[in-house]
Amino acid sequence: MRLLAILILVIFIAAGVVLGALNADLVGYDLAFAQVRLPKGAALLGAVVIGWLLGGLTAWIGVSSRQRRLHRQQLRVEKKLPPKP
Repeated sequence: MRLLAILILVIFIAAGVVLGALNADLVGYDLAFAQVRLPKGAALLGAVVIGWLLGGLTAWIGVSSRQRRLHRQQLRVEKKLPPKP
């Protein structure tokens, strides 16, 4: 299983290197407060990383808010039940 994960990682790293090499020309981005010139490959990689981080943050917030809600419901139920002898 570990070998498979390493193999998949190496394949994605190689694909990223090829993508960066084939898209090496600079592209200008106007962000309203700054102007940036980046290689296409770096811009694509940055967009993927930002999307991955925002997706992970969204999933984490969704799971943690659900867990808090379930915990509060459980506390309410425990308060209504009489204590066990």
